[in-house]
Amino acid sequence: MSAFYFATAAKSAVGLVRAGNEDSAMTSRALVAVADGMGGHAAGEVASRIAITTLAKESEVFTADNIDLDSADDIYSSTLPLIDATISEYAIENPELAGMGTTLSALFLRGSSVAALHIGDSRIYRLRGNAFEQLSTDHTVIAELLAQGAITEAEVSTHPQRSVLTQVLMGDGRNEPLLSIYEVKADDRFILCSDGLSTVLSDKEIKAVVKGKARGAAVDALVDAAYINGAPDNVTVIVADVLNNDIKEPLTFLGAAK
Repeated sequence: MSAFYFATAAKSAVGLVRAGNEDSAMTSRALVAVADGMGGHAAGEVASRIAITTLAKESEVFTADNIDLDSADDIYSSTLPLIDATISEYAIENPELAGMGTTLSALFLRGSSVAALHIGDSRIYRLRGNAFEQLSTDHTVIAELLAQGAITEAEVSTHPQRSVLTQVLMGDGRNEPLLSIYEVKADDRFILCSDGLSTVLSDKEIKAVVKGKARGAAVDALVDAAYINGAPDNVTVIVADVLNNDIKEPLTFLGAAK
């Protein structure tokens, strides 16, 4: 199906404060994704693992060479309610995990475009030449207040609701899948990350780190920079470069999904 392919480097680290890693991620030749779990005990890692492993299983169908684009997009989009329902079922069977949830940010490379699925505050960036852009929109109270002009950027770091999400996969069936399609070009670079990176590094700093570096070096430098800035949360980063030749990128799981 794809005229382009991902070549990736990725890392998921616990950070300097958390006791365990509640982030999960996956990389492959046509699909990359990051999920940031939340909830007490082991709940966060369970939720993020459900998100990533469910998405990976469904990708066996929607990334197949013999599927048409509309069908692939429909199946890809339907993974969000499927993940939400699976989280609900798991929490019913395991009451101690009630209230667990996860973000999910994913990119599906299809033909000469990429389809983004996103919920929560994990982020998707694109570096094209010198242009660096956040493609995802944070589903947070802070993002809504900024959009309304109710607060300024300077007030974000000290706002009491800075960590409150407005959308998340937590088994309540209240999320509507939204698929965003972007044209891709050879040598586009996509960066997916949990908020363990984006809360300690600005967009300008992230761009400066990834521009001009090889994929692996860029990932290492981003995680190192998060640690230098205190790494108060788990840190998961994927750098995915768009190539017009298939290097047979294997399916790889990271973090709690390993």
